[in-house]
Amino acid sequence: MPSLQSHVFKLMTKAISRRMNAIASIPELRAYTDTISRPLPLPRGTRSRAVSTDGIALEWIMPPKASPDTVILYLHGGGWVLGWYNTHRVLAAHIGRASLSRVLAVDYRLAPEHPFPAALEDVTTVYRRLLEEGIGPDRIVLAGDSAGANLVLASLMTIRDGGDPLPAAGVCISPMVDLTGEGETFRGGGDALLTPEFALSMARSYLGDAEDPRAPLLSPLFANLTGLPPLLIQAGGDEILLSDATRLAARARAAGVDVTLTVWPGMWHVWHTCAPWLPEARRAVGAIGYFIHTHLYPDPFPHGGSEPYR
Repeated sequence: MPSLQSHVFKLMTKAISRRMNAIASIPELRAYTDTISRPLPLPRGTRSRAVSTDGIALEWIMPPKASPDTVILYLHGGGWVLGWYNTHRVLAAHIGRASLSRVLAVDYRLAPEHPFPAALEDVTTVYRRLLEEGIGPDRIVLAGDSAGANLVLASLMTIRDGGDPLPAAGVCISPMVDLTGEGETFRGGGDALLTPEFALSMARSYLGDAEDPRAPLLSPLFANLTGLPPLLIQAGGDEILLSDATRLAARARAAGVDVTLTVWPGMWHVWHTCAPWLPEARRAVGAIGYFIHTHLYPDPFPHGGSEPYR
């Protein structure tokens, strides 16, 4: 049963969604999203540092006790149109804290100025740079939310098909993997944050001149998923992309991929951004941290102590 706190956060999220859907200009939408996320604090003791490679803006996020040997390559959501704002910085920091790992966030190029495949190219370039710098693929996990989760899967397929070694695992939070919007839950009305109209408008911006929204690197649901590393997929029971998540899990399992799918009753699109105040967000982030941790370390708790996040 959803917590009492979730009802309050759901009302707040609905108000934000109404405001976002009322903004027609992409620059104004970016400014609004940036502004409302600024007050969110990073977890105590977390450090961050902006860097770049090959002209791609990046940010290291280093929680306390994070291992210097592992990396979570984090790909933010925002419909491929909205940028690397504090909302996602804080979420990535909590995931890093939960897994005791550093996070490298990719501030990839945005649509509509830079449509597909610009964001995908940025992500795969950064991944290959990590390998060139001596970080083993078994010490890297790709993680992302919403459009970022789409990029996680597209990147894994690109890495696989390019002959590069795959990372240890992938994490998909509220993934949008069917740009046609044909999922059974896509027209549902229970999602506090994401509406079908907003999601499809973002997808159209990302598509650019691409003619087929079912192309595998645009809609990984229709791709050959054989050979991908273990996947964790999380979705809210009320979100319009629930059927994207469940269909993705089914297709990945059919392709022989080790898949963990968790559906959180009563939750909306990327409720994780409400951590640490919302119990369901704390538990979801904790589960992500545990999944990442177990795929990066032979010892579940190499730094001692108990489960890394609650």
